[in-house]
Amino acid sequence: MKKVSLSIAAVAVAMGLGSASAADLGKVYKKAPAPVIVSPWDVAFGASITNNYVFRGISQSNRNGSVAAYFEPRYNITPDLQLYAGVGGASISFTNRAAAEIDVYAGIRPTFGALAFDFGVWGYLYPGGQCIDTVPGGSAAFCGVGSGANALVNLNVMKKDVSFYEVYGKATYTFNDYFALGGTVFYSPNFLNFGFDSTYASVNAKVTAPSNLFGTSGVGAYLSGEYGHQWLGTTDAFYLNTPLADYNTWNVGVGFTYKVFTLDLRYSDSDLSKTDCNAITSDFTASTINPSNGLYESKWCGASFIAKLSADVTLSALK
Repeated sequence: MKKVSLSIAAVAVAMGLGSASAADLGKVYKKAPAPVIVSPWDVAFGASITNNYVFRGISQSNRNGSVAAYFEPRYNITPDLQLYAGVGGASISFTNRAAAEIDVYAGIRPTFGALAFDFGVWGYLYPGGQCIDTVPGGSAAFCGVGSGANALVNLNVMKKDVSFYEVYGKATYTFNDYFALGGTVFYSPNFLNFGFDSTYASVNAKVTAPSNLFGTSGVGAYLSGEYGHQWLGTTDAFYLNTPLADYNTWNVGVGFTYKVFTLDLRYSDSDLSKTDCNAITSDFTASTINPSNGLYESKWCGASFIAKLSADVTLSALK
C-alpha cells in the first residue's frame, strides 16, 4: 500500500509540475518599457509686428510700425527652476539715426507653487548712431546742432551711443486659472546713457477668460493692465545738466490667442507733458513750441492705441 500511495503521489506531483510548465510556456514575457527621458533643454522663439513700439509710455518708433523677433534657449535645472538667455531685436526710429534695438538678456526663473519669480540682466543696444558722445560745441557732426546734414530745426541733440543695461526682478502670483497679479522692478546705473541711475517699478494684473468662452474654436482671450513709475534724474554735461521729470505710465488691453498666435489691442498713456517728453526723447520731429515756456513739444508720449500681432512657440511644443 505504501508503494502504491507513493506512486500515486509521484504521479500527482508530476502532473502538477507538467501543468505549471505548460502554463508558463503559454506566457509572452515583454521587456520593461524604457523610461521616457525628457530633455532639460528647450528653446522659445517668436516674432511680432505692431503699429507703434511703445516702451514705458514712450514711442520708440516715431509712432510708426515696428517689427521684432527673439530667440531664447532655456535649461530646466528642475521643473521649478529654469535658466535662460536670449537675444532679440526691434525696429526703432531715434534722433541719432539708430534704426534698430538689439536686446541681449539672461536670468533665472524659480517657481514656488503659485508664486513665480524672474531675476536677470537685460542689455539694450542701439547700433548705427551717427552722432558723437562729447559735449556739443556747434559742429555739424552733432545730431541736432550746426548747419550740416545732422542739424535739426528744434536743436534737439542725442548721443551716438545710448545703449544701457538693467537688472530686474519680477514676481507673479497665479491665484487660479483665471487671475494673476504681479510686480516688476528694473534698475539701470546709466539709463539711456543720460549719466544718471534710474529705476522703473510697476504692478500688473491679468484676467484669463474660460477656455470655452468661444466654444470649441480654440480661441482664447484675456484682459491685462499695468501701472508703472519711472524715476529719472539730472543728465550729464552733454545734455546741459538738465533735470528730467519722473513720470507715471499705464496701459490696459485685451488679447485674443489662437494656437501660437496672439492679437493684443492696447491703450497706453502717461502723465508726461509734451515738453518733458521732448526733453527725454530728443524727438527729431518736434516742431510745435509751447507758448507758455517757449519749449518744443514731442508727440512721442501720451495716449496711443497699440495693435500687436505675435507668434510664439517652443521647440518642445513642436514635438
